[in-house]
Formats: sequence, structure tokens, C-alpha cells
Amino acid sequence: MNTESIADIQELSETVSRGPGQCTFSEGVILAADPHGARAEALRSLRTQLMERHLRLGRRAIALCSPGAGAGTSFMAANLAVAFARAGANTLLIDANMRDPAVQDFIVPAQPVAGLAQCLAGNGNCADFIQGNAVPNLSILYSGGPDAAALDRLSGPSFPALMARCMRDFDLVIADTPPANRHADVLRIAAAAGHALLVLRKHVSFMADADMLIGQLAASRAGVAGIVLNEGP
Repeated sequence: MNTESIADIQELSETVSRGPGQCTFSEGVILAADPHGARAEALRSLRTQLMERHLRLGRRAIALCSPGAGAGTSFMAANLAVAFARAGANTLLIDANMRDPAVQDFIVPAQPVAGLAQCLAGNGNCADFIQGNAVPNLSILYSGGPDAAALDRLSGPSFPALMARCMRDFDLVIADTPPANRHADVLRIAAAAGHALLVLRKHVSFMADADMLIGQLAASRAGVAGIVLNEGP
């Protein structure tokens, strides 16, 4: 199991930079805000390892999971999605955290948009909710806002069918998830993706909790592609 270390990865700012699509990037999108810095290089290194050990094995989706809150899954999901898109992979980022969604805090849509919650509620064709051209090669399915019925929606047949379709249409699907110690949603999301990347944060996450989550993922038939350690202050 591979472990990548990224230092100080969640220092967000109110300042945003304009992306080429109908969105803005917060400074938490490191490859846009500080493309030549050490954190950007660490993200590119992680991308390379995932390409070698995940994509080239024919694996088309990965859920970013953490045992508890504050680990930085949304940060990692947004940055990896941008990193893969810039490497030429046709990438879809899904904010499947319908409890406390945060992808829109990193890649900010021009206006509030419907998303996964509305798609799973049957309010139209799911393809209509996918926002294209955030950056070249990157599409986003936002959460659509908090949804108290999230687990019920994820537990039905619509979400696995959606993931299967997206895995056919995109080179890589990256899904953000809520913390595992608060919501069982993560196991449904990871099972539909087939694989998970664990995100831990120094001084916040505990290995005992990570080991428990790894066991739960295995029971849900989701493989663990690796662990990312965020070495924040």
C-alpha cells in the first residue's frame, strides 16, 4: 500500500483565480494557485503513481475516503481531478458528499447548480446535471446541496447504475465522500466505485480508525488503492 505525504495542503484563501470554464478556483486548487510549488509537485507525484497502479490496470473510478472529519478529502478530490485532467485524462469529479458538500468551495460554479441529489431523486437525466469544461478534460457533478435522504438515495439502484455509466463515458471518475465515522454513505460510494483512496491528516486522523475503515471497505468489496497523509499543522 502506497503512502504519499503532502505538507500544509489545506491553507485556503478567499482569493480566487479564474478557470477557463464557467467556474472559479479557490487557492485550495494548488495546481492553479501555486503550480510550481512543493505541494503541486507532490500532487503530480501522486497522480503519476495512481496512473501506474490504478488507471493502467483498467480501474476507472476511485472514491476518496477518510475515517473522520477534517482529513481533507474534498481538497484532495478537487486537486487530483484537476491534476488528471491536465494530464489529458477525461475526468469526472463527483461530489458524493451529500451531507456537507465542499467541492464547490474549491471549484466554484458561476451560479448554484443542481447535481447528484437531484439526479438520484429522479428529477431528470443525470447527464443534464454534469457540468462540463471546468477545465479542459474535467467535468463535475456537484452534490446539489445537503440531502437528509442521502443514504437512502445511495443505497438504491440508481447510484451504482450512474457510476457504471460514468465509468464507461470517462477515463477516470473521482468521488468525494463524507467522513466514515459519521455516515455509512462512504461504503456505498466506495462499493460503486470499486476502489478507495484513504485520506488521513496528521494530528487529526488515527491509524486505528483507518484500519477499521479499511476492514469495512474490504467487507463492502472496495479495494484500497493507497493512503494519502496530509501533513498539515
